[in-house]
Amino acid sequence: MKSTGVFLYPLFSEYELTVALSILKQGNHPITTIGITSGPIQGESDLICIPDRTIYNTDISTLDSVLFPGCMDITTLYGNNDLIEFIRKCTSSKELVVAAISSSPYLLAKAGVLKDRKFTIGMEYEQRKITGIFDEENYCSELVVQDRNILTARGSGFIQFGIKLGELLELEFDPKWYQGQS
Repeated sequence: MKSTGVFLYPLFSEYELTVALSILKQGNHPITTIGITSGPIQGESDLICIPDRTIYNTDISTLDSVLFPGCMDITTLYGNNDLIEFIRKCTSSKELVVAAISSSPYLLAKAGVLKDRKFTIGMEYEQRKITGIFDEENYCSELVVQDRNILTARGSGFIQFGIKLGELLELEFDPKWYQGQS
């Protein structure tokens, strides 16, 4: 069974992953954590994780989806060309579901993945403009935006984002539980 690659980088936002990870678990869908390095990676809330694989030794053919959390300071990843190249390799498969939340759609834009795709991101217009990599005519202000196999969300949409990821992967789970209705 293929897994969801969950990316970890310094200051990744743990809360943005919570619902998505819970739904993946509820749907019996395996995950593989992927780091920029093999060492411990500390999230923005000080949770320390050790990745299963790195961007250098992950076999992309074992993945059916990739999940990118936001980052407290995405600018720390601006110059990481190895990460951007790995994202390009991942997204060369049109079947792979690509899910990015909060500031992480920046990484997709940098890799050229958001060209001709509707998207949202947790960056204000001025921040997006400064980077020079976003096509503003494709920006949507909704909390969660899906365009074919690409799913993007702003950080506060983490519940809807997780639910939509579970639906895209056709997992069996109870979405009402995450909305306080069970």
